[in-house]
Amino acid sequence: MIMAEKKVISGSDVMAHAVKMCRPKVLPMYPITPSTLIPERLSEFVNNGELESKIIYVESEHSAISALYGAYATGVRSFTATASQGLALMHEIIPIVAGSRFPAVMAVANRALSGPLNIWNDQSDTISERDQGWIQLYCENNQEAFDTLIMAYKIAENSKVLTPVMVCVDGFYLTHAYEPVQIEDQKDIDEFLPEYKPLHFLDTSSPKTFGAFAQPNSYMDFKLEQELAMQESIKVISEVNSEFGKKFGRSYGDGLIEEYNTKKAKLALLCLGSVSGTIKEVIDEYKAKHPSGAGAKEIGLIRLKAYRPFPTEQLKKAVKGIKAIGVIDKHASIGFGGALTNDVKAALFGEKIQIESFMAGLGGRDIDRAKIRDAIETIMKGKEGKWLK
Repeated sequence: MIMAEKKVISGSDVMAHAVKMCRPKVLPMYPITPSTLIPERLSEFVNNGELESKIIYVESEHSAISALYGAYATGVRSFTATASQGLALMHEIIPIVAGSRFPAVMAVANRALSGPLNIWNDQSDTISERDQGWIQLYCENNQEAFDTLIMAYKIAENSKVLTPVMVCVDGFYLTHAYEPVQIEDQKDIDEFLPEYKPLHFLDTSSPKTFGAFAQPNSYMDFKLEQELAMQESIKVISEVNSEFGKKFGRSYGDGLIEEYNTKKAKLALLCLGSVSGTIKEVIDEYKAKHPSGAGAKEIGLIRLKAYRPFPTEQLKKAVKGIKAIGVIDKHASIGFGGALTNDVKAALFGEKIQIESFMAGLGGRDIDRAKIRDAIETIMKGKEGKWLK
C-alpha cells in the first residue's frame, strides 16, 4: 500500500506512479524518447510485484495502440505511452480507438516530428492528432501530470463521455525534470477512481460487434455521437477537476482553462503546457516594475489545459476586458500559421480583440524570458505576431 508522501521525482517517474495507482490490467508498451522511462518504471513495478498487470512487449507503436484497443475490447483498464514519430505511427489506430468509444488513457511526451530528425520538445505530435476524437489535456508541471493522469481515467470512463484521453507533457522539460510532487495514498486514489466497470466489451453471454463496417447511411451518425460525447466532456472535465480539488486540495482552473493575473489585464498571452511557468515569471516582473498596474502594463496569462474539447465559451469569458492576445504556438501548421492561433481566432470570431500568433520553441528551441518579453512588447506596440527565433 502506497502512503501519501512528497517526493522529488522526474515527470516520467511520477506518471508511472500515477498509472500504477490507477491499477491498469494491461500495459502494451514500446519505448521512444523522451517517454521511455514510463514503460521502464512500469516494468519494474510489475516485476517486483507492486502492480498486478500484464505487460505486452510489442514490436512497434502501431502494435502498442492496437493491443490497447484489444485490451479495452475485453473490458479491462489499460495504458500506454509514446511520443513524436511513435504517435505518428499510431495514427491509423488512433481514430479507431476513439470511434469504438473505448475510454483509453495514453501519456504523450511531446516531441517534435521529423524531418529533420529532432528528439527535442514542441507540440507538433499531439496537435497533429487533434482531430482524431481524443480528449487532449496539457500539463504545466509534474504535479499536474500526476494529478491529470488519475483524473483522465475518471473523465474517459464516465458513461456520458466514453472517449479516450491523451495526457500531454512537454518532453524533457517535464519528463526529465525533477520536481517535488505529492504522491497520494493508494486508498484515497481508490476512493476517487473506483474499479473499472466497462459498459461495452466482448462477452459471449451478450454478443456485440466492434469495428463494424459503416455504410454512408450510418457512418455520419457515429461521428455525431462522438461529437456529442466530446461536448459532454466539457462539463465532466470541470466536474472531475472540482472533485479532485475537494479531495486532494489541488485543481487547475475549471479543468479546461487556467487564468493568471487576468482580472484587470488589458492584454494576455495564451499557451499550452510548461511554457506557462516562464510566462508567469515574466508577468510577475512586469508587476514588480509597475506596481500600480496601470494601462498597458496589465498583462495576464490564459493557459488552455484542454485543447480538445476546445473550451470556446470558457475562453470567451476569460477574454472579457482584454484588448489583445498573443498566442504562443509550439506547432506550425505549415501553410496556415499556428494551429492553436487559428483555433483561438475561430473561437473568438466576432469578438473585438486583437489576436496575434508567436511561433516559438519548435524542435526544442528555448522559449526564454527575453522571447516572452518580445511577444509582450510586440503586442503593446500594436504590431503583428512573428516567429520568436
